[in-house]
Amino acid sequence: MMQAHAGCEPVRHIRRPTQAPACCGYSTIAFIAALAAAGAAHAAEEPTQLAPTVVVGTTPLPGIDLPRDQVPANLQTLDGRQVREAGGVSLGEAMQRRLGSVTVNEIQGNPYQADVNYRGFTVSPLLGTPQGLSVYVDGVRVNEGFGDVVNWDLIPRAAIASMAVVPGSNPLYGLNTLGGALALRTKRGDTHPGTEIEAEAGSFDRRMLSLQHGGSKDALNWFVSAEGMKEDGWRDHSPSEVAQFFGRLGWKSDRTDLSMSVIHANTDLIGNGLVPESLRRRRDEAIFTHPDQTRNRMSMLTLAGTHWLSDVDQLSASAYVRRTRTRTLNGDGNDDYEDALEEDPAFDLSGVLNRTATNQRAYGVALQWTRFAGAHQFAVGASHDRSHADFRQTAQEGRLTANRGVEVDEDAELENSLSGRTRTTSIYLTDSVALGPTVQLTGALRYNRTRVINRDRLEPGEPDNLDGDYTYHKLNPALGLTWQASPALTVYGGYSQGNRAPTPIELGCANPEKPCTLPNALASDPFLEQVVARTFELGVRGRLAGGMQWNASVFRTTSRDDILFVGTSTSAGYFTNFGKTRREGVELGIGGNAGALEWQVNYNWLRATFQSSACIVAENNSTAESDPGCGEEQIRVGRGDRIPGLPEHGLKLALSWRANDDLRVGAGLVAYSGQYVRGNENNRHKAGDGFRGRGELPGYAVVNLSADYRLSGGWTLFGRVDNVFDQRYATAGALAENPFTGPGNAFQPDTDQWRSEQFVAPGAPRAAWVGLRYAWGR
Repeated sequence: MMQAHAGCEPVRHIRRPTQAPACCGYSTIAFIAALAAAGAAHAAEEPTQLAPTVVVGTTPLPGIDLPRDQVPANLQTLDGRQVREAGGVSLGEAMQRRLGSVTVNEIQGNPYQADVNYRGFTVSPLLGTPQGLSVYVDGVRVNEGFGDVVNWDLIPRAAIASMAVVPGSNPLYGLNTLGGALALRTKRGDTHPGTEIEAEAGSFDRRMLSLQHGGSKDALNWFVSAEGMKEDGWRDHSPSEVAQFFGRLGWKSDRTDLSMSVIHANTDLIGNGLVPESLRRRRDEAIFTHPDQTRNRMSMLTLAGTHWLSDVDQLSASAYVRRTRTRTLNGDGNDDYEDALEEDPAFDLSGVLNRTATNQRAYGVALQWTRFAGAHQFAVGASHDRSHADFRQTAQEGRLTANRGVEVDEDAELENSLSGRTRTTSIYLTDSVALGPTVQLTGALRYNRTRVINRDRLEPGEPDNLDGDYTYHKLNPALGLTWQASPALTVYGGYSQGNRAPTPIELGCANPEKPCTLPNALASDPFLEQVVARTFELGVRGRLAGGMQWNASVFRTTSRDDILFVGTSTSAGYFTNFGKTRREGVELGIGGNAGALEWQVNYNWLRATFQSSACIVAENNSTAESDPGCGEEQIRVGRGDRIPGLPEHGLKLALSWRANDDLRVGAGLVAYSGQYVRGNENNRHKAGDGFRGRGELPGYAVVNLSADYRLSGGWTLFGRVDNVFDQRYATAGALAENPFTGPGNAFQPDTDQWRSEQFVAPGAPRAAWVGLRYAWGR
């Protein structure tokens, strides 16, 4: 994984300047060349204070470590202190506040269930979301096999020592690395000694308690952390509980470093999702239907080690086993209500409880050999990962109540029972060579072979059942170059390619004639092509007088056969390949320290567009059925139409002021431009003639404050205020049908009175928390 080390820490296997594996590349852009020239001129005119060298790892397993200036991409990192100071209860919130090009869509209305977007690609815990980012914890990929989802609630936040965002379609990070990878490193006892206990309470009746302890003696080191959170939530019927544990035991000698770590998490989350704007106007806390409950339990054991065979040869290895148990309970409107009402006017089963049970087992091994040979650093590695998911889904019909819950009358019926297996074997090679004192070139190759096997346990042997057996192959290259024009200026560029194979959930829900109730009901499984993404990137970065650091980059990622989820109702849809999509943009950043003030500014421009033409179902779009070449309730998406859910402009500002030795005050600004909502993929929806909502959301800006004051005896008092100015905003939206159009927003049994309108994911109101932290032995 990508690991950041302090520049003063000796790293025994750094022999000389070398180049990292390529992440991306781009054609020459005039303004970046101008920035580079300006930076060089500034460096020549004024003496430059060079910052300590930051060393990063460039492969999933420990091996080649390089100065970050030699990485041909806009790599971003956060350490544990920065994650804490960013605030927010989840990792997604911390990333959004401190990392450029990161946005969050709170589709579920729960901070632990957010869609995290980076450069227009998404990683999410929600089945049905196209997953375009990979996530690693200590070198282990934690995207679950059933839908490539990532459960943020199962990652132990208190144990995170650092995180790095690796941009581009870097093939060394394997499947799902279409737009980038997130690499997390956990704490060790020899690097994070001492004991700390922390308690926090405040808005939404949120209570948090965490404990961490680390230490070492002789060759042994150990670290443990435990964290618990419980809250009522700020929306109706939205309580949640999270419990996380992490433990690591390590042994380290001059040549060998071995560790065993355990992660266990148990969570109960309520995320009540999007709400119609008409309901939200009555009460910000309003929800559409309930309950929407997800209960997760996960245990993961990881064994990892490195050993130096000689001064120039290193072996790295890891093995893991993970078990994840997920239970969902969703109260929804009955998608069969309209059809059933036509056959039986007395039919009144307007609601349904959808339940799912998913048990997943995953395990894998990886091995890497790294060698330093003259001007070359090269690594050869192989990995094998397997996952098996047992999935069951039931539906229980009933009636929607006055508060939009579901009162059941019927027995639960088994609708799907599926066994899904994935097996991925990969081999990779990377070589970094110094072409001169200031120029490094890196090439990388990775071959992935993935087999996906679905077995229908409900209708074995029947036509159009869920059985399927598909194999996907892909050889992905990367090539990158860095040129250190001066000690304070680096120019870089590169090209990379990555892929992802369809998952069992996607293959099990790919028939447009048989849409699925998500997150989980399935139908027959036509073949889906794998997604292939290619990224070009070009950039410059440097340092100015006073220790300021800046960067500027442009990128373009083109994906073929993107797998999209096409909604056919408020709770149903299907997966399909879409010809070609593109994400391109500009990233600018500058930051530094001015005495007691630490500051960082990041701006990004993103244009995420469809690059092919296709007809997709969008019955609540005002232009549905207006194109004669499309079918009933369909719209035509054309080249250049913007992908929903992704703001074009983003601005981040982070300030931390050390008033004195004891007091620190922090402030942050997160601002985004507007975005289109789902269902408006053609960007042409208009309100009127029975359709409500503009089909897009306005931009917004949110200010957050934090402070901590060190008391005597190891005590620290801290607090934070989110959304200081109580902005009313929404982070995502969709066009859908609202049946709650009766008096007082009650359920309307006459379907002719249902309205097509805009649903939104409302942002949280102003909230404040205060806490105490006690640390000793630090």
